[in-house]
Amino acid sequence: MARTKMTTVVAAAAGALALGVGVGAATLASADPTTSPSATPSQSAPPTTPPGTPGRGHGPHGPGRDQGELAKTLAEKLGVTEAKVTEALKAAREARPEAAKPTPGTPPDPAARDAALAKSLADKLGVSEAKVKTALAEIRAAKKADRAQALKTRLDATVKAGTLTQAEADAVLKAVDKGVINVGPR
Repeated sequence: MARTKMTTVVAAAAGALALGVGVGAATLASADPTTSPSATPSQSAPPTTPPGTPGRGHGPHGPGRDQGELAKTLAEKLGVTEAKVTEALKAAREARPEAAKPTPGTPPDPAARDAALAKSLADKLGVSEAKVKTALAEIRAAKKADRAQALKTRLDATVKAGTLTQAEADAVLKAVDKGVINVGPR
């Protein structure tokens, strides 16, 4: 039994590694080797990434990712204006005390963070805390489902291309499902 569990863990790790190498190699292979002049501010266009795509609208780290999409979706679910939700989110982030911020190297407590955010938003928006918690949970569940589907699509493509076997892809999916591998924001 222990040997089977170890074999599964090793297979999942190997699958994740193969996926990372395959995606990295594909990215490098498709990269344009020539450099292009950078756009001036007047030539810049808004991003063409579809709304709801994980990672849209954020810098390389930390809070602020997907805030525009979050504000829009929360506004729809709570029946308030997007501008009001945007301001409430901004105020909630600015008002968060230093003591509530995780220390570097320590993972944040998602339950405590979510509870504080829900309370702050409820106070600022004039809606019940329960309604805000429900809306946030629904948004999080939808994002998680989107990330899972995107991963499955990528894995299916790597199996079709011969980069991974179906068993390796299944092992990666199982590792993600069990929380061994994290694929994106929580």
